[in-house]
Amino acid sequence: MTVSGGTAKAQDVAAGETSFKKCAPCHAIGEGAKNKVGPELNGLNGRKSGAAEGYSYSDANKKSGITWDEATFKEYIKDPRAKIPGTKMAFAGIKNEKETADLWAYLAQFGADGKKK
Repeated sequence: MTVSGGTAKAQDVAAGETSFKKCAPCHAIGEGAKNKVGPELNGLNGRKSGAAEGYSYSDANKKSGITWDEATFKEYIKDPRAKIPGTKMAFAGIKNEKETADLWAYLAQFGADGKKK
């Protein structure tokens, strides 16, 4: 087996899965994920903010106009209340850039159906 950029990405995804443990008390992802205190995160890449079916979002989140992508997520996760003032998300944020990149790599692999792409 040749070590390639794909291998490094796999390591990032694994690190992101570990980082997701900070999110798991409030969010679910993967097949069968359901809304918890926060919305399920399947299909986050390209999803409009406030669009998870069956979740009761704050008006601030619904009206934010955000469509999630890597850059937006990284900005948001550093300080959710600064990015969307009035959000219900009570989370101090993740400031470490490598950790936010790894977390995004983990989240982005799940399609809207909860299956890994």
